[in-house]
Amino acid sequence: MANSASGESIIGRFVKIVSAFDDSHPSMSVAELGRRTGLPVTTAYRLVNDLLLERLLDRGPDGNVHIGTRMWELVSRGSKMVGLREAALPFMEDVQAVVQHSTTLGILDSDEVLYIERIGSHSTSVDITKIAGRLPLHATSSGLVLLANAPSEYQESALARPLTKFTETTLTDPPQLRRHLAEIRQRGYAVMPGVIVKESSGIAVPVFGPDNTVVAALSVVVPRNEENVPARVPVLMASARGISRALGWRGELKGALRQSR
Repeated sequence: MANSASGESIIGRFVKIVSAFDDSHPSMSVAELGRRTGLPVTTAYRLVNDLLLERLLDRGPDGNVHIGTRMWELVSRGSKMVGLREAALPFMEDVQAVVQHSTTLGILDSDEVLYIERIGSHSTSVDITKIAGRLPLHATSSGLVLLANAPSEYQESALARPLTKFTETTLTDPPQLRRHLAEIRQRGYAVMPGVIVKESSGIAVPVFGPDNTVVAALSVVVPRNEENVPARVPVLMASARGISRALGWRGELKGALRQSR
């Protein structure tokens, strides 16, 4: 694979270009792309032209470029995330209809929670989750569910990293987090009040795959004054059970999950 004078591969430079787009920068000029990626303008122009030829980027009427439809098409083909989202979506709609607040589906990826599906709500103004968005494991209910069910070696590696304290309720002390993770495994769900946004609470439960490992976390984000854990948790657990069985899981739920039958 060809490298640049700086030693960076072509694929690495393509990834820089594609990663430069986000909610705040859905389209931009090639010159701006060069500034955001740190690539020389001539290199950025050459790479953008290659991506435009392959229709991985498209050019708008204003001359700016944005992620192309073909990029979405190629990424969606064969992705295991497509099957997980399709299995989860009907059950997520059920949760959202009952809870009337944002419902999300997150997976563990690169030491963060990656949200692969979200059903929003007009009544929710305290939810910062978004599809293809990432949040820290230690500061989200989904992240803690995923971390609690990850291998112990992974947990120790995650707890050894610097942990940002977003609000006064964010847990950052490793021994305290270990105890909290053990409690989550025991009861089968996580509740995190105000750990990133003070006004909201996240409630999450695990989703199991056919090999009985946790493959995702199903969660709702509600205002703290509407937390109502005894009412929210059974709804989430029933839907998580449905998603798990749609994925081929045939096991027995543990802890509080079993009690919700």
